[in-house]
Amino acid sequence: MRDYDFTPLTRSFIGFDRMARMIDAASKAETAGGYPPYNIEQFDENAYRIELAVAGFADTELSIETHQNVLTVTGRKDADDAERTYVHRGIAGRGFERRFQLADHVRVTQADLKNGLLVIELQREIPEALKPRTIAIGTKAVANDKKLTQSKPSKKADAA
Repeated sequence: MRDYDFTPLTRSFIGFDRMARMIDAASKAETAGGYPPYNIEQFDENAYRIELAVAGFADTELSIETHQNVLTVTGRKDADDAERTYVHRGIAGRGFERRFQLADHVRVTQADLKNGLLVIELQREIPEALKPRTIAIGTKAVANDKKLTQSKPSKKADAA
């Protein structure tokens, strides 16, 4: 794995030091053999999918939670090794917690467990008020901006 030096980024862009630290921590976590392995796919500008390899976990042993733009996937296995004797144990059965930082307005739309893969569908839904809008030159303000085009009451109306 390549190591990147984010020092030039932190010197040039004010306020992006938190993001640089998050990227650095994520790259270190990947080289440390993060468990479980995962894929992140992007289908279009606003649709994403996360796939986690959770072989051996039942859907009752998995938990998915979102809170303050953080998606947390947790797996807890019951300890049933007391009555088993393994000659070789290659399938990890340990518990885990995997966190993903979500952008604003991204929500989980669906989660499925199929063939040992936990598939989480994500959708970004930007509210109408935050979407960019085009203003035609030479037109009056739209109904939502009515207060901008209303004139002040005349002095005659105040005198009456």
